[in-house]
Amino acid sequence: MAAHQRTVVVAINPMASFGHRREVGPLVVQRLRDAGHVAIAVDEANIELLRRETSRAVEAGADALVVVGGDGMANLGINIVAQTAVPLGIVPSGTGNDLADGLGIPVGDTEGAIAHLLAALDREPRTIDAGVVRHGDLSTWFGGVLSAGFDATVNERANLMTRPRGRSRYILALLRELATLAPRPYRIVVDGEVLETEAMLVSVANNRSLGGGMRIVPHASLDDGRLDLFIVRRMSKARFLRMFPKVFRGEHTDLPEVAFRPLTSARIEAEGVVAYADGERIGPLPVDVGIVPGALRVLV
Repeated sequence: MAAHQRTVVVAINPMASFGHRREVGPLVVQRLRDAGHVAIAVDEANIELLRRETSRAVEAGADALVVVGGDGMANLGINIVAQTAVPLGIVPSGTGNDLADGLGIPVGDTEGAIAHLLAALDREPRTIDAGVVRHGDLSTWFGGVLSAGFDATVNERANLMTRPRGRSRYILALLRELATLAPRPYRIVVDGEVLETEAMLVSVANNRSLGGGMRIVPHASLDDGRLDLFIVRRMSKARFLRMFPKVFRGEHTDLPEVAFRPLTSARIEAEGVVAYADGERIGPLPVDVGIVPGALRVLV
């Protein structure tokens, strides 16, 4: 039996209906029940229904919300429990599991991740920051990275592709988008100061990585009360291609075209760019980005 019986809402990614991932959600529910917890499974046909029913289940009374999936599912969970006392647990089984990785949750090891979750339910949750992005009248929470450059364009393409799965899909989308890669003029207001620059990549990071392990801001911290602006300024296509593999190892930080800057708020403006947060589409720029320190409790 569990040391303390908990009521845990488990939201299962409706997109994970292929291959071995289909088994992960039911397995999490079963293991929670075996450990003596009350597990409420929410498994809906599409993401909108899932969001609504998960919110309803959490509001009805839950000691924790666990999401089964990747960064998109983590994002769904964050938008339900941010600034509440309900902690978020993640069992990674998605295409990109960057937030889980940043939190030290085992990735690519379902049994390890479930064991980690069960142990975490008997520990005090960790408190981390959450970003908030405003687009028009809509505000959305994010835990990982807001993309507003070439990385967002790649995300847009990757989302339209059904094959291959995993990180290779992101890389294939990237190679296809490289054909039209060109720097764009940006106006970025960082904590009140205006930056005008021509950039290929613009991201605002709470977590260190995106896209399944691209360590764009290796020094990013989830609980330092700030976000980090990451800019890759104008460079040739050939140089960009040479630089790119370094990003997976976090070895790009000293390149002259790469700049970092801590911030608490930013407005990002550019023509023809769609912003993404945690891999989820936000909408065309401009967007306003901010940080809410300690907005989220996580099971780690």
